Amino acid sequence: MTRETVGKVSSDLIIKTPDTKSPIEQMRENLTDYEANIWECVERCKKDFVGDFYIVVITKNEKLMPNVFRNFFYGRLSCPTPDYDQTVYKFKRKDNAPIFMWVIPSRDACIYLIKNHQYVADEERGLLKYVVAFQDGTLFKLAKELNGEKDLTSPELEN
Repeated sequence: MTRETVGKVSSDLIIKTPDTKSPIEQMRENLTDYEANIWECVERCKKDFVGDFYIVVITKNEKLMPNVFRNFFYGRLSCPTPDYDQTVYKFKRKDNAPIFMWVIPSRDACIYLIKNHQYVADEERGLLKYVVAFQDGTLFKLAKELNGEKDLTSPELEN
């Protein structure tokens, strides 16, 4: 049994009449094996890190195939700086569970949500909350606090 390449599927979809899907609907479709990948990353990181750690998921769009998105999962000890196309979990070893911290969609989706905040559907309000917290610096401040950094302007750690 032969499978079609990603490039072939991508080009076939480009030729097809475009779907009218919101960024939220597109994101949901891309999350097929998402949870399994989170746990795979957790298991890798449990071997590498002592104590709690963060799982970061970066969503990248293939430049030559605009309708292909890929998620990259990695772990780190410090809380990452909030950025576009990013989802962050904190893994608490004592609870053996990843705790969802935030999700920030693409730059275009953020702009769309901010400009159309009054029309955002109820099921997308949670995402809008993270976009606003990203835009106003709340998530950045949270990341610095979780990393034990002194203040917003200093990269120094507290004693």
